[in-house]
Amino acid sequence: MPAFGQVDAAVVKAMQQAIVEAADTSSRTIGFIVWRTKQILADRKDAVAVEMPSRATLYRLFDKLAVGTHATGSARTRRSINARPSGPFGEVPANAPGELMQIASTPLDVRVRLDDGIAEKVELTAMVDIATRSITAAVLRPTTKAADASALLARSVTPEAMRPGWSDALLMSRSVLPYRRLPTLDERLEHTAARPVIVPETIVCDHRKVFISNNFRASCRYLGINLQPAHKATPTDKGTIEKTLGSVATLFAQFVVGYTGSTTNRRGRKLEDGPLWSLPELQNLLDEWIVVVWQTRPHDALRDPDAPRRAFSPNEKYAALVESCGYVPVPLNGEDYIELLPERWQAINAYGIRIKHRTYDDRELNPLRRQHSGVTEKKGLWEIHHDPYDVSRIWVRDRRRTRWITVFWKHLHRVGVPFGEMAWDHACEQVPGGTEEQIADARRSPAATSPRRPRSGEGPSGQGLPARPTRRRPHPGHHYRPADSRPVCRRGNA
Repeated sequence: MPAFGQVDAAVVKAMQQAIVEAADTSSRTIGFIVWRTKQILADRKDAVAVEMPSRATLYRLFDKLAVGTHATGSARTRRSINARPSGPFGEVPANAPGELMQIASTPLDVRVRLDDGIAEKVELTAMVDIATRSITAAVLRPTTKAADASALLARSVTPEAMRPGWSDALLMSRSVLPYRRLPTLDERLEHTAARPVIVPETIVCDHRKVFISNNFRASCRYLGINLQPAHKATPTDKGTIEKTLGSVATLFAQFVVGYTGSTTNRRGRKLEDGPLWSLPELQNLLDEWIVVVWQTRPHDALRDPDAPRRAFSPNEKYAALVESCGYVPVPLNGEDYIELLPERWQAINAYGIRIKHRTYDDRELNPLRRQHSGVTEKKGLWEIHHDPYDVSRIWVRDRRRTRWITVFWKHLHRVGVPFGEMAWDHACEQVPGGTEEQIADARRSPAATSPRRPRSGEGPSGQGLPARPTRRRPHPGHHYRPADSRPVCRRGNA
């Protein structure tokens, strides 16, 4: 008996074509697929008449042909299915910490209160080690930049320092990590938190600009890291980091005040009017959660082949692998961090260096003013490194004396507090066409750069908004709430 009963083979072929065409388009109903099938049959060049089945038969035919394709379901799922390789899945083995790591960014489903007073979602950029499933570094930013990706590299090879308010139970000396041996190899590990320090050998990334930028590539070259971009539209090339970021949303984000849900139909009401964490506060919570929960939680991918019922935690797996693979420290000094910052090439003029209406100058630039840098391929311009999250200073490479010159912003004294490019752009909008001094004064005045932060009991219209959150050390099983109310204990998957 034919697989599709009495249905003409031409009808089957036409519907298969209609389903394939729907792979990259917006999701539609079965009725559209049936209509498109009839259109394909009508456009055929041969004049052979085809008997069209009944509507019910066509719907049953669709049910058979569309199995596993999500033809009328989620467009994202449909694209993901089509991007899968046709053969059996393979996996690149990683037998040592840092041998293979993956990096990616994703929006975090939590609203935070930014410096300008606006409640917005932020992006989470994280790096995971394949051999141990350790999250070696994670940063939250309003928009991920190349400097953030470079900062992840620095944080991965740098021990996690204990923060004020953290419990002594978070110390590396209290964990399963081989603390007695590691500090003898790396003095930086003395009195640090229980997070492994892993030096990447190969990093797999996607094709986002921040990861394939010249700055990130230069940072990888400087640290001797092999950067391996994944195949385009192939999420399976970095499935571990994608699943890890999803786990962060499940195990961490939903317990944080300001959680928005993954889609609009899961979102609550008036989240921006309630108490929200600031970006530094949420970053501190995330760093603590990684040490307390993620690194100590048994991971299903870290099972012992000899005892498959037992799942190791990332810290336990790291401790086991370090015994056989060893540990080589890569201490970074101040100049190493400067090397990881974004670079730009500019002339050093009589007035100094100007970047986005800010003037940087110092007497150490005197021998370099209006001089050729010696870098012919850059037309004699000078190499300058800058931090997009702290515009108070820049660094100029003096190749003649093999050193970095720190140059401060001329009007830093008018502000007194470090700030980033986003705050500067906001101040420029407040004073259109203004001078550098006027923009600096606008940045100094809170009323000119951001809405007044409501006081306790005062909302956007003068009522209803509780006080701004203050720091409270969270318990790994608590619902992360600002300190205007007691934490709600919700023990479970967290």
